[in-house]
Amino acid sequence: MPESASPSIAELEAKVASQATDTDSLVAKEEAIHLLSEHYAETAQADKLVALVAALRPFFAVVAKAKTAKIVRTLIDQLAKIPNTLPLQMQLCRDSIAWCKAEKRSFLRQRVEARLAALLLESKMYTDALALLDELVREVKKLDDKPLLVEINLVESATHHALRNLPKAKASLTSARTAANAIYCPPQLQAQIDVNAGIIHAEEKDYKTAFSYFYEALENFDSINSPRGEDCVKYMLLTKIMMNNPDEVTSIINGKPGMRHQGAGLEAMRAIATAHQQRSLIEFETALSTHAAHLTADPIISNHLAALYDMLLQENICRIIEPYSVVETAHIATVMKLPLEKVEQKLSQMILDKKFRGILDAGAGCLVVYEDQAVDTTYDEALETLGNMSKVVDALNVKANSLVGGASKAKDDKDDKKKEEKGKEGKEDKNLIKKKPKK
Repeated sequence: MPESASPSIAELEAKVASQATDTDSLVAKEEAIHLLSEHYAETAQADKLVALVAALRPFFAVVAKAKTAKIVRTLIDQLAKIPNTLPLQMQLCRDSIAWCKAEKRSFLRQRVEARLAALLLESKMYTDALALLDELVREVKKLDDKPLLVEINLVESATHHALRNLPKAKASLTSARTAANAIYCPPQLQAQIDVNAGIIHAEEKDYKTAFSYFYEALENFDSINSPRGEDCVKYMLLTKIMMNNPDEVTSIINGKPGMRHQGAGLEAMRAIATAHQQRSLIEFETALSTHAAHLTADPIISNHLAALYDMLLQENICRIIEPYSVVETAHIATVMKLPLEKVEQKLSQMILDKKFRGILDAGAGCLVVYEDQAVDTTYDEALETLGNMSKVVDALNVKANSLVGGASKAKDDKDDKKKEEKGKEGKEDKNLIKKKPKK
């Protein structure tokens, strides 16, 4: 439709409010609903969008149930485009679920409940999300609705991962893959499966496999021009950094994936790769503070970067204390340009983890590093000798039992043979007595 002929907002609202039920009026009303919802989303009029959903419920009674489900889900998606509306989205979903139960719209209710579970996950209400998902999974399995089951299992996997329960997260992801293999999976849904798989493999330190999954997800997201492709590129760069290959970060950014998603997010990952390559904690912290919106805001990237920072801090401390037997903790903090409390806390942790042998002298404010001593292997060797002797004794005992058993068996066989011979002799004597002629 030409821009000059596009209807005004007042005309769209009038069409939506119309009570006409003929076919042309219903088609025009449906088109007006989509245009009006897009306008409300672009102008951030969340209250009007929520009111629109409530006002359309009489209209839903005269249209097909499948079309009703499509319109409701579209309106919820439009509301999601407005920033800072997470509580409003959850309230809209709960109201829609209550209406679906009253109208016995099970098909729509299940899909809105799946959306509500995803919103609960986003708002970090993990217990409520799992309670809703457990009931929903049982219901959907009975109906064998595999497309919806894939979405539910993916949300369940992400929820368990957020709770750091990797076994259950993997089990839910496996269920999602099993259901997805039996149906046609849209690119966006397949990409989400690959993203979840990559995240779980990254948690298990299998960064090479995780990189492959993130690359597959990127291809699927790019095929539908989804903005989530940028997140996949950042995850790919993260895996390269965690594999200690920061040199490959530049090649990926300058390559085909990076050229399609140029922006502040990739520059943030480049800054982290540079700091890691130079083993510089100062540059690492600067990159984290400068690009906080793209690094610390993402829980996946934030968790892995925290582990990377801890590793860099440990390496730098070990390099500083290596030439000393006694060194002031204040000197370590000064060289590293870090707070003294943070350095002392890390030193205590390293001593407990046996990264080096030493003690912290709090009174003198210094670290005493012990020299590495040769490991005394006498105890281990004695245990090994005793173990070998035990095996020899057991073997001799088995051999002796077998010999005794063989001798007793031979004796029993000999006695049985004698009894058989005596029995034969007795029979022969009886036969002779029977055959003796009478006088």
